[in-house]
Amino acid sequence: METKDLLKEIIEEKEKIGGIKSVVWVAAGGSYGGFYPAQYFMDRESRTIHSQVFTSNEFVFAPPAFCNENTLAILCSMRGTPETCDAAQVAKDLGAATIGLYVNESRLTEICDHNIQYESIALDESNQAMTNSSIGVKLAMTLLHLTEGYENYEDAMAAFTILPDVYKAAVEYCTPLSKKWAEENKDEKSIYVMGSGPAYGSAYIFSICNIMEMLQIDSPTLNSCEFFHGPFETLDKATSVFLLVSEGRVRKADVRAVNFLKQYGGDKVYILDAKELGINRIKDSVCEYFNHLLFSPILNNVYMRQLSYATKVDYTTRRYMWKVEY
Repeated sequence: METKDLLKEIIEEKEKIGGIKSVVWVAAGGSYGGFYPAQYFMDRESRTIHSQVFTSNEFVFAPPAFCNENTLAILCSMRGTPETCDAAQVAKDLGAATIGLYVNESRLTEICDHNIQYESIALDESNQAMTNSSIGVKLAMTLLHLTEGYENYEDAMAAFTILPDVYKAAVEYCTPLSKKWAEENKDEKSIYVMGSGPAYGSAYIFSICNIMEMLQIDSPTLNSCEFFHGPFETLDKATSVFLLVSEGRVRKADVRAVNFLKQYGGDKVYILDAKELGINRIKDSVCEYFNHLLFSPILNNVYMRQLSYATKVDYTTRRYMWKVEY
């Protein structure tokens, strides 16, 4: 079933009891970060539907009081992360309509009322318009379009059709740059990752999933806006910083950080600008909401891999994950 038809069905069912008044996005790890752009969109565009993103176990242990029969719960797990499956059951028990996003069928797909299969961000052959983050944004935009009305909906749907081509061109552009960056940072014990606004979720995933989980390198994530409220005191000429500069209303915050880093940082400051990646091929009316959908696969599939090759750390290995009980 198409995303739009699925949401129409859920909306019509919920209208019998007062309609959809809230939406929760629930996942863990990279899937949790992958819902950030959907939440960012809802925060900026929704006037009547309350939206909130939760990491799975927090939702299980302390579900929000507003989650009830007027809630749409959208959960994501590639293979059925136990905490996310438990969260789906909690949401369902509270009366919410549930949609599970998945790659492999699992207990999550058994629990959820509806399911949408997505393509893994990490596979070169995947359509980046069909990844978990992209489907999350589509769901958010379509939900708003069907309930409140979203005037830029057609522009957004058109953007998804060109996203794969924009991504492929960005891979070609970034590959030589990423090799140089990886060589310069292969011996670093800590790599700061910065971003803000629509790119913060990408920065978060790059830190916790790519650099920390896959390569076992310490990597604090910093909001470009919050950088000036404490973290900038750690900066010196030797600090390794990877800064994402987004396109959109919050770009000014990233540019402010760029200016400071250029003045007080050193050769290990690296800046990746969404404009360089071709985001402006997408219409100005919606391109802000596509920062994450372009940054995240580039970071995962280009920069993380090159750092893996340079450090000679196989990014498929883990120290604890899937090996011990936790």
